[in-house]
Amino acid sequence: MDADLQAMVDAGKLNLQAAAALDQLKPHTFCLHKSWGFGQISCWNLLLNQIVVDFDAKKNHSMQLQYAAETLQPLPETHIFVRKVNEPAALRDLATNKVPQLIELVLESFGGKASQDQLQRALAPEIVSEGNFKKWWESAKRAIRKDGRFSLPAKKTEPITIRDESTSFEDEVIDLFQKARKLKDQLNYLDQILKNLETFAGKENELQTVVAQVEEIATRNTRLNPSQAIELLISRDELCAKLPELKRGGITLPDLLREHQHKLGEIISQVPANKQRRVLTEFRQTFPNDWSARLLTILQSAGFRVIGEIAKILVEQGQAEELRQALNRAIKEHSISSEALFWLCKERGAGIFAALLDVELMTSIISALERDQFTENRRASKLHDLLLEDRDLVSDLLVKAPAPQARDLMRRMLLTPAFEELNKRSLMARMIRTHPELQSMLTGDFEEKEGALVVSWTSLEKRKKEYDELVSKKIPENTREIGIARSYGDLRENFEYKAAKEMQTVLMRRKAELEQMLARARGSNFENADLTQVSIGTRAILRDTSSGEIFEYKILGAWDSDPEQHVVSYQTVIGQALLGKKPGQIVELPSEISSRRVEIVEIDAHKVDEVLA
Repeated sequence: MDADLQAMVDAGKLNLQAAAALDQLKPHTFCLHKSWGFGQISCWNLLLNQIVVDFDAKKNHSMQLQYAAETLQPLPETHIFVRKVNEPAALRDLATNKVPQLIELVLESFGGKASQDQLQRALAPEIVSEGNFKKWWESAKRAIRKDGRFSLPAKKTEPITIRDESTSFEDEVIDLFQKARKLKDQLNYLDQILKNLETFAGKENELQTVVAQVEEIATRNTRLNPSQAIELLISRDELCAKLPELKRGGITLPDLLREHQHKLGEIISQVPANKQRRVLTEFRQTFPNDWSARLLTILQSAGFRVIGEIAKILVEQGQAEELRQALNRAIKEHSISSEALFWLCKERGAGIFAALLDVELMTSIISALERDQFTENRRASKLHDLLLEDRDLVSDLLVKAPAPQARDLMRRMLLTPAFEELNKRSLMARMIRTHPELQSMLTGDFEEKEGALVVSWTSLEKRKKEYDELVSKKIPENTREIGIARSYGDLRENFEYKAAKEMQTVLMRRKAELEQMLARARGSNFENADLTQVSIGTRAILRDTSSGEIFEYKILGAWDSDPEQHVVSYQTVIGQALLGKKPGQIVELPSEISSRRVEIVEIDAHKVDEVLA
């Protein structure tokens, strides 16, 4: 032991265990700390009870002797971290020419095992650059497998180890596949065989056993795990295609697809993306009479990736027009899914779909977002975000729209609950940039135009609330009731189903009525009403010419009516009789029995908010 350390022990300033640890941490030696990482001892200062360490990220760091003894791990000169400092060129040569030797050095430094992440942290960037590591590792794995002394796991999070005996990578993977009990593990090992098939030369007999086992597992899982059974058969077919001497058994992919033909959309969505195309291309052989129709049916409920693969297959097989017509029909019926709309918007540069890019598609997008919002479909968020983030999408869809269709779409946008207010305004601004004439719908100009309704803001809000409750609560509840009633069986004798369908008719009729009313509505607070004549937003004081009775009427919006407050809509017979009349004029006012002659005495404004409160 160092004499100075022994003196501190003798003086009772340091215990023997700490002194022994510090004796291994002399200046210029290397160490490891669990928080600060790799470092080198710079110097001791025993008088100040300190040891100074240069860590990679914390230079000239002072530590108390006792704490350093407890937390610093001395590293031997053979450790990979030390050798990176002392002999980096030699390690780079190993990385290029003797990969197994380098991997063995790393594993020994980490106690005989290390994960891929640990390996990367140990070698990059000093020995292998960060940017080149992935490519280098793929080459390194081939060298490791060829060496045969290392166990290379399927998952990158699991450790690489050195075997007690030299076993080839090929024998190990086959053995692991045969011993695996979980489908996921079996698929992983089978995938490793396929990726490294060139190294399995001379292993045909063992691989034939693997093929037989794959077929047995697939047969056993046909009903419970059809998507994974499909994966197994795809891998089996790929293996046999690359090694023609391997023989297949009786079960085939078309057999499995025909067995589950009524739920293939759901099954295919569970197959990994890199194998989905292989399943879809099998449809032509499996269902020769209606393969394209089946693919189009799956497209209606599939995810974005599956839709893209289906579209490619149909176009490749000369069915592009059939695909376009199916999409066009779904768009016009507003039955197209949000995933299909997302794919169509992303792929709108493709020429065959150019004819579908119109205002009708934009209307379908709003309908899909509303539908998915109230059924809590998370997939809709992608379409919602795309509409907001793609600054050209709205313009692309509206650029060829006639003015009446553009106005109808603006009304729909004003009413939809599918967007937050700020996002809605952003979308409407893009619509106005494409069709500047739409600006008048937001300016507050309430002069009645053909077919328009002037309404108070209060009554407009009531109608909107009724509409929102209808589409967000009553219609979804009715849809669920129909689904539940349908599950009861025979629809001919199903009273619950008939009642729910009748209610659906009532609700949808009211929805159409409200949409038509709201589309025509122009909200107003009736400020600055023309007081020279009876107009919307004025109070008319009248005198009965026969009895001399004085009374009043307040003329307000199309949906305003309160007999107790003498409020009448400008659309009523009384409202129409008074509009445009000036003080001193005589008017014939209809009543329940006959009519009465009245004189306009005075016209003034009134506080609309108080009247409609």
